[in-house]
Amino acid sequence: MNEIMFLIEDDPEGGYNAQALGYSIFTEGETVEEVKENITDALRCHFDDPQDMPKMIRLHFVREEILTYVPNARGCST
Repeated sequence: MNEIMFLIEDDPEGGYNAQALGYSIFTEGETVEEVKENITDALRCHFDDPQDMPKMIRLHFVREEILTYVPNARGCST
């Protein structure tokens, strides 16, 4: 295997959740560095043979933001 991708999302209770795409590999961490370490540990547990380990681990950080709409806000001409 050449590459595996993880989606990293903020946990509502703090820290980060990580999920591999196409594999049942899930982990978490309080900091970005901790989640990176936990990802490599989870991969070692998931792939018994070191030859099967992906050569590249791609991290995709997903961040959700919410904007609220305020009608007739300052700067609008209506």
